[in-house]
Amino acid sequence: MRLVVRYVFVGLLIVTGMLACKHKADKKETRTPNVFKGLYSFEPGAKTFRPCGTQTDFWVADSCAQLELKYTQLISFEKNGEQVYIEAEGKKIKSGAGVAFDSTLVVTKLINITKDIPANCR
Repeated sequence: MRLVVRYVFVGLLIVTGMLACKHKADKKETRTPNVFKGLYSFEPGAKTFRPCGTQTDFWVADSCAQLELKYTQLISFEKNGEQVYIEAEGKKIKSGAGVAFDSTLVVTKLINITKDIPANCR
């Protein structure tokens, strides 16, 4: 009898654990991604982003590996550093000590990139 009770108890623990993990996974999938809109510029040694309506610049980490590629397709090599308008999904994280920027924008998905800068984002 004790053995049966132990198996039932262990089985309930496993089922509870599986349901808890599934619940957390469901929450992650339904989370709305952060969309950032603003001005991006790229030149050797400097990748920066300035959200529309602010004077704060962020360092940019391109984890989607599309941002620099699309930028160089829009802007000629001689004009590196020129600003373009982007809309991108990502997350803002604190930069490490000794870095010139307080925060880093980690771009996970490039939604839009254009030379046409909206009037409300200049």
